[in-house]
Parts: sequence; structure tokens; C-alpha cells
Amino acid sequence: MTLARLVLGALLVVPTLALAADFAKCNPSGSQLEMTACAVDDLKQADAELNEVYQTLLIKQADNEVFIRKLRAAQRAWVAFRDAELEAMYACESENQSACWGSMLPLCRSSYMAKLTKDRTDRLRELAIQGPPADQCH
Repeated sequence: MTLARLVLGALLVVPTLALAADFAKCNPSGSQLEMTACAVDDLKQADAELNEVYQTLLIKQADNEVFIRKLRAAQRAWVAFRDAELEAMYACESENQSACWGSMLPLCRSSYMAKLTKDRTDRLRELAIQGPPADQCH
């Protein structure tokens, strides 16, 4: 069986809640799928805000090449931290995390990822407002 057939078969046979959440409407008091859709919507909004604040910071500090280079490195490190934090929070001995966490996994992961994203956005917003420290410590 070719790899393409395996992938296609897996996609047809095992749809995930995360994919299905794209087709559900948010209803905080609704079904698991509807609550997951709310969490996914919140994450998308948090991610969009993070990107907006990050771009604002890049523009404000465009003349500070060293800061920009190090900020980009910090952002890549933050993404790695975020992903590792999610793996730690929803650790599971099985390769299939749903075996440990069940149908709530997409909801929980999306909610926690949104929280981490909002925290990072707050920090970047501070930098955009105050700028990097010149003669003072933060």
C-alpha cells in the first residue's frame, strides 16, 4: 500500500475532534464539539493578536537590528517552550494522547495554548510600549 493511500485512509477513517471543530459552531454550553470550537476560536483570536503585537514591535524597533535579531530568536524559543509545555501538561504514555485524555484533549490543549499565547502577547505588548531597557532593568 502506498504512503498516499495510508494517509488518505487514515484521514477518512479517523477524523479528529480538532478537525471537526472547524465545522462546529461555538456554544460554551453545548456539546463537546461545540465547546471545543469555542476553545479553537479563542486560540485563533489569541494567535492573531500575538501576531499583530509582534509585527507592531518589529516595526517600532526596526532600527534596532540587534534587538530584532534577538527578539526573533526569543520568539522561536518561546514557540519551542510553548509546544514542550503543552506536551508536559498533557503527558501520556501512549503515543495517542486521546487514550489518556479522551475527547476533552482538543478543548484542553486549545484552551491552555490560548492562555500561553495571551501571556506572551502581554509581554510583547509591554516591549512595544516601553521598548527594550536602555538604562534600566526590567
